[in-house]
Amino acid sequence: RLDLPRTQEFLDRLTLSVFAIDEAHCVSQWGHDFRPEYLKLSVLGQRWPDVPRIALTATATPTTRREIAERLGLQRARTFVSSFDRPNITYRIEPKQQPLKQLIALIRTEHDGDAGIVYCLSRKSVEATAESLVKEGIEALPYHAGLPASVRAANQSRFLREDGIVMVATIAFGMGIDKPDVRFVAHLDLPRSIEGYYQETGRAGRDGLPATAWMAYGLADVVQQRQMIDRSEGDATHKRQLAQHLDAMLGLCETLRCRRQLMLDYFGEPSQACGNCDTCLNPPTPWDGTIAAQKLLSTVVRLKRERNQRFGAGQLIDILHGRRTAKVEQWRHEQLSTFGIGTELTDLQWRAVVRQLLAAGILAVSSDGHHTLEITDTSWSVLRGERPVPLREDAVVRAGATRKRTASATAKGPAAANELTADDRELFERLRTWRSETARAAAVPAYVVFPDTTLAAIAQHRPTSSNELFAISGVGAKKLESYGDAVLAVVTGRPDERD
Repeated sequence: RLDLPRTQEFLDRLTLSVFAIDEAHCVSQWGHDFRPEYLKLSVLGQRWPDVPRIALTATATPTTRREIAERLGLQRARTFVSSFDRPNITYRIEPKQQPLKQLIALIRTEHDGDAGIVYCLSRKSVEATAESLVKEGIEALPYHAGLPASVRAANQSRFLREDGIVMVATIAFGMGIDKPDVRFVAHLDLPRSIEGYYQETGRAGRDGLPATAWMAYGLADVVQQRQMIDRSEGDATHKRQLAQHLDAMLGLCETLRCRRQLMLDYFGEPSQACGNCDTCLNPPTPWDGTIAAQKLLSTVVRLKRERNQRFGAGQLIDILHGRRTAKVEQWRHEQLSTFGIGTELTDLQWRAVVRQLLAAGILAVSSDGHHTLEITDTSWSVLRGERPVPLREDAVVRAGATRKRTASATAKGPAAANELTADDRELFERLRTWRSETARAAAVPAYVVFPDTTLAAIAQHRPTSSNELFAISGVGAKKLESYGDAVLAVVTGRPDERD
């Protein structure tokens, strides 16, 4: 609306103190969320040159920051960059095998009763996932742009106001959401960029307590994202930018390094290994995948050169395993010289090889729309033995160890209650129940009454007077006046004198 004459004339009549431009990364054509309408914001400095301007973003690389300044005419403005590090978040990426079961296990073993957000790529997946969680006894709600506005508003309100709600959503959910006690953010589909991943996972643990950023990632994610780029609108430059963002995200998924360190490097912030991500807690095992890559690439080459055929990962793996399936016999693939030369790896291991070759650009998804694979220019150096192919081992056992280790560290239930004794935890849960009822009656989010950290401190110190309660961090004069008697009644078991 800013470019409408009546909007500008309206602003001319006001006394303007400052223009605040939120989500400023949207002005960058190199950013992950470019919105052409943001380019029109340059009019602010041109029409109202004496009005101060501030541009704000939580996800900008050094390149994006420079473009923001240039596009908005802020080259001479001071730049303030705070740390991108969220040390209380544990980043974990697991091989995608049965993602819904993996998600349920995560919630049951580590975040039972916690508030969380689950991100899915499609509306259909959002609704199916929410429905499955509800059937498992997990209080979950869907959120996507296709739902009626009233349903979206009601679900968002419940998520903000009540404890322990899991919101299953597309990326349409999250803008402006500032619920401090979100204990986990899960991705069932691969985000398009590190910026998007950082922004979405950053909705966990805003109260500073331990939180989990968990993602299930597999071969189909890589194929799907590559195809989405090929089919996207825009010129070759635009598609190249999308591919660069995806390549960086794939690098984060496949890294042998500390995930947090790699992510902070991406945003231009030097750091050391964190000791609190899956690759630090359970370092992945590297292995030389050169021969395996050569076998796979050779099969792709022979299919194309000898038969003028392209196939997907499933058929390639059947050929390498020497399986005489109906499809293999239909196409006479048992006659290929690579038939049966890959029996040393399991199906899951071969799919991991395909996924990592795709991530590294050594293999590509063809543009035929059928998920078939083809070689790239880089493939030939591998086939000639000129380029080694280091890969990381996917191990379900190791992923399970990560879950157990993290579960023992975070315990079952809210992170604020980890250090409580059994008796204190029982009081903590009674305080949470009281808080939920109080918040519902006042039509405010539960954390507005008291955050989990304050309730845990009350449960631990067990105050019996207003003075003792007032001494606890998070209990100010206003909250003591509003809730003091009721809290003491829960702690002491005596009736609230105001009832």
